[in-house]
Amino acid sequence: MPATPRATGVLDSPRATGMPVVTGGGSLLPMRDLLRLAAHARHYLAVFDNDTGRPLYLGRSKRFGTVDQRIVLHARDIGCTFPGCGKPGYLCQTHHRREWFTGGHTDADQLTFVCEPHHRLAGITSADWSAGVAPPGHRSAGRTQWIPPDYYDRHRRPRTNRFHHPGEYLTPDEPPGSASDTPL
Repeated sequence: MPATPRATGVLDSPRATGMPVVTGGGSLLPMRDLLRLAAHARHYLAVFDNDTGRPLYLGRSKRFGTVDQRIVLHARDIGCTFPGCGKPGYLCQTHHRREWFTGGHTDADQLTFVCEPHHRLAGITSADWSAGVAPPGHRSAGRTQWIPPDYYDRHRRPRTNRFHHPGEYLTPDEPPGSASDTPL
């Protein structure tokens, strides 16, 4: 039977390995050992803000985004991330970039803002819009990209909403007329 380790620790960076963590039983365990033991366990990781202690990463322990996660989304997304939408974040819902029912996590970096009308367009079939994340090296790395359905764009090229980020208007990362520059 796989172990279900419970531990608490401070991770200053994703590569930190020196600081031990405290297990549920009070033992100290090096981070690398905890990660090895937890590799096959059911993961319920909660990551807390270093200054306030508020949770930002909830794994699958909770489905809906918290107030603290919405604060993070306000800083990153500002408003609805659906291409061309100008709705502000306080009028948006939180959406799992990987759908909750397919195993998505309720973590700040896995959530995105989307307004209610555009949220209804999201799904997992080729006839739905789906959310993803711009890859490392992309000018919008870490930001939400929406992949259109087959009937809208047979190549399903990802699109990023630049409405809430006016600084990006004059510095396109793709040639004019490409899919991400084309308004909906």
